[in-house]
Amino acid sequence: MANIATLKPGSTCLLMGNEAVARGVLEAGAGVASGYPGSPSSEVIPALAEAASQTDIYVEWSTNEKVAVEVAAGGSFAGIRSFCVMKQNGANVAADFIVNLNMTGIGGGGLVIFISDDPGGGTSNNEQDSRTIAKWIDNPLMEPSSAQEAKEMIKWAYEVSEAVNLLTFVRGVGRISYTRSNVVPGELPRKAQPEAVFPEIWDRNNPRKSRFTSGPFPVFHAPLHEKLEKAREIFETSPFNSYTGPEKPELLIIACGASTSYCIEGVNELNLEDRVSVLKLGTTWPLPEKLVAKHLKTTCKVLFVEEMDPFVERSVMELAAALLPETAHLTFFGARSGHLTPYGELSTDSVIGALADIMGITYQPRDRAYEEMCVEAAALVPGRPINMCPGCPHRATYWAVKNGLSLDGRNGFVCGDVGCYSMGFAGPGFYQARTMHAMGSGTGLASGLGKLGRFGLDQPVLAICGDSTFYHAVMPALANGVYNNSNFTLLIADNSATAMTGFQPHPGTGQTATGEPAKVVELEAVCRAMGATVETCDPFDLPKTIDTLLKMMAEESGVKVVIMRHMCQLVKGKRKIAPSWKMHVDGSKCLADACGCHRLCTRLFGCPGLMVDGETGKAAIDEALCAGCGLCAQICPAHAIIGEEV
Repeated sequence: MANIATLKPGSTCLLMGNEAVARGVLEAGAGVASGYPGSPSSEVIPALAEAASQTDIYVEWSTNEKVAVEVAAGGSFAGIRSFCVMKQNGANVAADFIVNLNMTGIGGGGLVIFISDDPGGGTSNNEQDSRTIAKWIDNPLMEPSSAQEAKEMIKWAYEVSEAVNLLTFVRGVGRISYTRSNVVPGELPRKAQPEAVFPEIWDRNNPRKSRFTSGPFPVFHAPLHEKLEKAREIFETSPFNSYTGPEKPELLIIACGASTSYCIEGVNELNLEDRVSVLKLGTTWPLPEKLVAKHLKTTCKVLFVEEMDPFVERSVMELAAALLPETAHLTFFGARSGHLTPYGELSTDSVIGALADIMGITYQPRDRAYEEMCVEAAALVPGRPINMCPGCPHRATYWAVKNGLSLDGRNGFVCGDVGCYSMGFAGPGFYQARTMHAMGSGTGLASGLGKLGRFGLDQPVLAICGDSTFYHAVMPALANGVYNNSNFTLLIADNSATAMTGFQPHPGTGQTATGEPAKVVELEAVCRAMGATVETCDPFDLPKTIDTLLKMMAEESGVKVVIMRHMCQLVKGKRKIAPSWKMHVDGSKCLADACGCHRLCTRLFGCPGLMVDGETGKAAIDEALCAGCGLCAQICPAHAIIGEEV
């Protein structure tokens, strides 16, 4: 990643969208930045953290998104411009605080939240559209269409936030966050941060309620709507709204975000520049109604192009209904008409398909022979099924769980959670995780299931979470289970990092976002303090781990915790920790299909470091991938896989 603090103003730099967002935060003069890691937004905080020593900004990874917004709001209350970042799932966690923050407003410093959505769910367990939250809780919302615009929009969002005394959302998507493109940096502020002062000091001579205390709601709710109307007026002349095309088009495209580029490319590809116009909306809530109404009156057909929910489509159609009978002549196309999908990522091809249908154009992107060649070429590409890394400790954990539940024999099951160990629902985790919802939900579900013994449930209930997820959302669910004497076993897969999103530190790693030493919040101490029975295992010690699981499941009441502690192999690589074992296969013991194990090592266990020798048909070690964890030697029933201690 680029050091965003050292970029030369006015130069052209190749930046990831997330780096451009971070640069915008610095150019805006923000003094506080917080967040919780989650792709596609994970790189913003690291970019700011690297720049922290050279700029006047405090940067932290918070324990979850709600806390992150609260930290940023604290900076705003004291007059410091503040920033928060998360992915779409995090907006749900943060919403509880934001709803009440809207009742009081922010402080003297602007507050901006960047949320990066994940159309298609490429790095998420859902693809929810975070824009609906902005509309639901009455916050200004903007959507950049490029990395350059993301940087500029972040800066302008602070002006809007301070003008209307509300936090302001900037919504990105994966194609904005992760695409690298040319960005021209602006100047960094030369003046120092203002002195932080919390203004609401109690005065005994004039006692009154603080303006940062919400309720009664009717008193605060009316001004909130007045603020939103003020934001609408500002949005009417926003520099991030633009119009290209003829004054009276046959078709008006209303687009926002990354989809704008697809529209421009599609119009050009079909040579429709003289027939089709594009209205790009950078401000999508509240809708700049005067601007939109002006352009609705110039056409008979409107196509909405936006990723995921028909958010702008619905808002414009609501406006059109309010403008009747002036808008009675309009025909709308988009997600509602089926021309585009309200799910998954859009593309230039999908927009071209919609345009060709609406405009009555026959479009053939490539000839049939080329299409057939593409199909044939695709068949030559080897499949890449979902998998865990070679030597991943989660594979060892799930192998122990699979065997432990089988030995227990009472049809026990695992309530899964969100992280690398989410692959417990698939082949790499041997299909052991039977539920997966939000972060912390596995333990919450187990807390409920663990109370159903009175109704005849005699199956062992297990839950799993990661170390970062434990601090994020599991602690309240664990406390609930202990308090209500629920009967379940929590497995904490402690691999020493927030591995799924880029190895960010957390309260258990002893390091802050900027690399400074920090106190370790010990998992064992927290769980014991809550009243749970706690054991710690190295999942690569399979006999001990399985015995511990059997012992915990045999206890018929109370919450038990097993900390599965083994460092992520990729973290070991970053720290240059050498492998413990050098593995090889004894060809005299491995009998391939005649072994009787039905290729347990390559078919079921499935570590990428194991393969089938094309010549002998026997198991072999892929030395380029093997992490030297030694686990495969423990699972081979023929003892054909041998590890030599390094």
